[in-house]
Amino acid sequence: MRTDAPGIADTEVLNRAQGDERILLTFDKDFGKLAFRSHLPATCGIILFRIKAPSGIVVAQKVAIAIASRPDWAGHFSVVEDERIRMRVL
Repeated sequence: MRTDAPGIADTEVLNRAQGDERILLTFDKDFGKLAFRSHLPATCGIILFRIKAPSGIVVAQKVAIAIASRPDWAGHFSVVEDERIRMRVL
């Protein structure tokens, strides 16, 4: 959404993800509180990345590996860290 609607509010980003039944990938911690207040449907989910990497390429690789590691992102607020993944039902 960064390219088609730059600068939109977090609530609008979440509304769009919900409307499209998508999993939202973010590095923004604010989506945690917002997700639980919004009562997202089970078809949606949020993955918060809290990873360290020396470059954007390494970050992209870690994100791709994490996403491919599980089939059950929908219906969860997930935090992906360097050494673990924590998931909580929305």
